[in-house]
Amino acid sequence: MDLFSLPRLGVVVPPENPTAEPEFNQLLGAGMNVHTARFPVTPGAGLREMLETYNAVLPDVLGSFGALRLDATVVACSASHYLLEPEGDRAFCEELSERAGAPVHSSTQAILACCEALGVDRLMLVSPYEPWLTGTSRAFWERAGLTVDGVVLVPAEEAATPGGQARFDPYAVTTGAILRRIRERELPADTVLLFTGTGMGTLAALTELARQDPPRPLLTSNLASAWWARRAVGASGGAHHPLLRRLEEAAA
Repeated sequence: MDLFSLPRLGVVVPPENPTAEPEFNQLLGAGMNVHTARFPVTPGAGLREMLETYNAVLPDVLGSFGALRLDATVVACSASHYLLEPEGDRAFCEELSERAGAPVHSSTQAILACCEALGVDRLMLVSPYEPWLTGTSRAFWERAGLTVDGVVLVPAEEAATPGGQARFDPYAVTTGAILRRIRERELPADTVLLFTGTGMGTLAALTELARQDPPRPLLTSNLASAWWARRAVGASGGAHHPLLRRLEEAAA
């Protein structure tokens, strides 16, 4: 295989995100070259200020790819795009695509495209975010026309004492915590599980859940983005990863 003849996918990620590139590479395999750029570090900024900064500098970050020809680009940061609401997010991605000369999609827009292809109108949100950002996420999906049947919060650390504060950090959530929190809930039979956040590692948990409940659609920010990327570049042949093949077959 000629390495340089493969489609090129650009991925923009937050500076501390340890998950997006490994998951994209696992999902896409050798069928696509993945090139990344990172948002700037924002010392001293609170979470909301940091996310707003990401949106403000995104055109410049995309510009940092320079003359590298990209066939498509994913902005792998769901949280910042939740602040834009669905119509603002869509318009922003259209503007960025026009400037780049190739499709640019946020992970949130990729999820919406995937839901449309699947005929999905209901979901159960699995969130590693602190409560205010989880609420912002839920409002985003509801404004996009989806029914959110409930939310499964997955903190990085449970509260040590009754009434104590759990710690929320998507980058520190474990597979065990994800599976434990989901098993604690009685899930509606017809609802999709949507794991939000490109920084929460999910592939091992999804593999187990797909084995236990084969009919249930499973979506994550990175899985939906990989699905969209293959469509955007016109990838041929079956998907490399079983979870991506499973999704493509359901969305066909």
